[in-house]
Amino acid sequence: MSNYYELRISINPEIEDIVSDICFSNFDCEGVVMAEETYKDLEMISTTKGTLRVFLTDLSNNPTEILKTERELLKERGFSDEELGSWEITLDEKENQDWSKKWKEKWTVTHVSDRIAVVPSWIDYKPKKDEITITLDPGCAFGTGTHQTTQLCMKAIEKYLKPGDKMADIGTGSGILAICALKFGAKSAYGCDNDATVIDVCKKNAEINGIKVYPLLEGMPYVYFELNTADKIHEQYDFVCANILHNVLAEIMGDLKNIMKNGAKIVLSGILDEKKEIVFDALKKQDMKIIELMQQDQWVAIIAEKQINIQD
Repeated sequence: MSNYYELRISINPEIEDIVSDICFSNFDCEGVVMAEETYKDLEMISTTKGTLRVFLTDLSNNPTEILKTERELLKERGFSDEELGSWEITLDEKENQDWSKKWKEKWTVTHVSDRIAVVPSWIDYKPKKDEITITLDPGCAFGTGTHQTTQLCMKAIEKYLKPGDKMADIGTGSGILAICALKFGAKSAYGCDNDATVIDVCKKNAEINGIKVYPLLEGMPYVYFELNTADKIHEQYDFVCANILHNVLAEIMGDLKNIMKNGAKIVLSGILDEKKEIVFDALKKQDMKIIELMQQDQWVAIIAEKQINIQD
């Protein structure tokens, strides 16, 4: 059994999902551990919070140079050094001891709300009465259900999505939000991403949740995933999710509005509290009505509505 490489990156814990997604997109990466805690006599004595552990099968790409470039791209999109963390990197070769399974030990069921639980695929979980469960392979793509931005979107779906809605998820990642919408009664869900590697992941996650990827029977709820961006979509939807960086949301707000039906709602997430004014301004320019601001720790989600135009 060949050895593996453990990459450690010092980051701000608030962006751990973003950096995890960068690693999965750029490296032959088989798993990520976001934080580990050690307890003695019921007191925590150590933690790896703030250090992302990434398990690599080879070093054909240069992790240090790629991460340096990706960090600069995030700074260009508005993140400060404080928000990003230092990104100091250590890389060690490790003897293989079933490491591909070991990282799974740190994952457990995530209770997003009283009605939503995200369950790793290898855990046998019995849901509570009226609880909706979403089964995923954590770490396979952005959107594992553990990060605040994803949880805010799911809470907004629970609160605002109506049965029979036609839903779109822009920047779908793992497909978790499209799957969540269907479990709350959406008629159909469309998920797109600009990363081709996640599309098969989305389809797999839909399959393990018992959701049809194509409409096989008339009237049967289904999801459709593809490589695409909001500006190239020609359909319109009743409910839209976009869990993306705040600057990207501001840049594509007009495209997001175009794919919304009159009176449709949208949940915008991936927004640090101190950056929300950027998204507020973009919504105002598009004459979108803000319905609610939801917050979890330092992250916010904005729920907005496309104004009804009686001339349309």
